[in-house]
Amino acid sequence: MGEPVVSVVIAAHDEEAVIARCLRSLTSGAKPGELDIIVVANACGDRTAQIARAERARVVETPVAGKAHALGLGDAECRVFPRLYLDADVDIDMVSLRRMLTAIERGALACSPVPVYDLNGVSGVASRFHRVFDRLLAGRRGLSGAGAYMLSKEGHGRVFPLPVVMSDDGWVHRSFSASERQSVEGARSVVRPARTVGAVIRRRARVRLGNRELDRLGRKAEEAPIGMGQLATLVRQRQVRVLDSLCFLGVLLADKVVARWRRIRRTDAAWSADRSSR
Repeated sequence: MGEPVVSVVIAAHDEEAVIARCLRSLTSGAKPGELDIIVVANACGDRTAQIARAERARVVETPVAGKAHALGLGDAECRVFPRLYLDADVDIDMVSLRRMLTAIERGALACSPVPVYDLNGVSGVASRFHRVFDRLLAGRRGLSGAGAYMLSKEGHGRVFPLPVVMSDDGWVHRSFSASERQSVEGARSVVRPARTVGAVIRRRARVRLGNRELDRLGRKAEEAPIGMGQLATLVRQRQVRVLDSLCFLGVLLADKVVARWRRIRRTDAAWSADRSSR
């Protein structure tokens, strides 16, 4: 058995339905000992920890809920650099992982795969939103939204200790300039987005609140926000259908209302997870 070439941290809260799939996708094609995998079962009330152990991952259990806390615990157990931080409901294979490793070896401080949305079981309006959003991000993807990011040793020092924030991947993305991070072409992560309109709105409201939190913490976005002009251009070019664009705009309006309501009620920092994609 050889020495591991990368450590992998997976924060998992009640993920018994998906953790085996995540781990099997990751380890299929891996050489013995190539991966140092730590699953942090945080505040789990199900069999997440038992299933992860059965899949031969090292497991850390904590009664404390929260992804940032879980990532910190897992990070402390890592044996090597670089380190991959992976969502439990996201699939990535060794081909993609090795391409990310190559990006790090060539000088990237941080990198991520390109997300591929699995829209099976997603409602019509939710699917329309995801397709438009994916099209708007084409050519300007960063480290957010892929469900996985890898850090070099130097990049790790830029990010950790990870503060308790709603958007860990947003924190990571905003910790690097465009020249320091890379969305790796040829590396893919299978992401299962929110399946219902309500789940999409709640998720987008959380993203909106998370971005405001990062702004307050001094992690300003380097990129300009997506503008309606870009959407209008895609519609004119017939790259996006009119009905799809209307669904997209409707969700944006609704998530803005939800985010404002949560701020008024002071529940904007509440920890939650989307269960619709499980």
